[in-house]
Amino acid sequence: GHMTESVAFSGPSAAGGGAPAASAVALTGADTSNPPAPASSSSAGTSSGLSHSRAFTSSFLAGAVAGATAKTTIAPLDRTKIWFQTHETRFNLRACLAFLRDSYRSEGLLRLWRGNTATLARIVPYSSVQFASHEQYKRLLHVDGGRFESAHWRRFVSGSLAGVTSVTCTYPLDMARARMAVTKSNTYRNLGHALRCIWRQEGALALYRGFSPALAGSLPYAGTSFYTYETLKRRYRRQTGQDPGTLPRFVFGGVAGLFGQTSSYPLDIVRRRMQTAQVTGHPEYTKGIWHCLRLTYQHEGIVHGLYKGLSMNFVKGPIANGIAFATFDLVQWLLRRTPMFSDQQGGK
Repeated sequence: GHMTESVAFSGPSAAGGGAPAASAVALTGADTSNPPAPASSSSAGTSSGLSHSRAFTSSFLAGAVAGATAKTTIAPLDRTKIWFQTHETRFNLRACLAFLRDSYRSEGLLRLWRGNTATLARIVPYSSVQFASHEQYKRLLHVDGGRFESAHWRRFVSGSLAGVTSVTCTYPLDMARARMAVTKSNTYRNLGHALRCIWRQEGALALYRGFSPALAGSLPYAGTSFYTYETLKRRYRRQTGQDPGTLPRFVFGGVAGLFGQTSSYPLDIVRRRMQTAQVTGHPEYTKGIWHCLRLTYQHEGIVHGLYKGLSMNFVKGPIANGIAFATFDLVQWLLRRTPMFSDQQGGK
């Protein structure tokens, strides 16, 4: 979003956004309430004999690992996308490969993972908060409760709220990551250094620059992703009479990510440009969402401007989402079999 950046998760890259972030992004949609092992569809993990607090904790931890694994795998693609989003260079496959090649030649292979620790420092809290809060919102809105079973808006709203919660909690980390991705490697030593520099040089509010498009983007992104994922999973259950396995989840997650990204993508571009305006020499991008959207549209049009790099997300999104789901399912399954989460403890 959402993740992300942005799932994502970015989403806002989802992320976040995505990101958040995220990406924010790439990670929306993973459903914490129904592990692939035989499970009830209620939010409290009763099927495996877990108390609610332990079901919640295992989802929180599994979300963190899923986010980290997915993001690390696609880090070089992410870095390339952010660079193109924040510069006016035309985006296509050749330009993309050239960027990767030049980065590799001038600064070595690990340069392609530069900023990945920063990404992880953002995506781990983002992903855990998103998964865990989604579970809470689903319970509050009775999404899985009998008579609301078919209430589509509740599914959409619980996803959107989870997106907003995770973006708000982790936004300064996303800001610092975007800055690190577009500056020379000696500008900021690490994530903490980047945060301190921005705070000192530009004031505390600068850490939330681009927050409004991130928030605006996380609503359709997380809402659409969670909604699509849950709906596909329900359809699958109705058709086959059983819980979807890892492969169907991988596919549903991919589809959910694509819908989510497309719905919020121009806001992702705006967020990135507002975040990096001070270092890319485009202070005019900081004037506001509409101003930035209009400038981008006037200079580069719709396909090469507002949706620049989206084709990269069509490759990246499903891969990241698929990895996130498979990892999430596996880790949660493993965690719920450790002594910490098993019943011998006489839980909370």
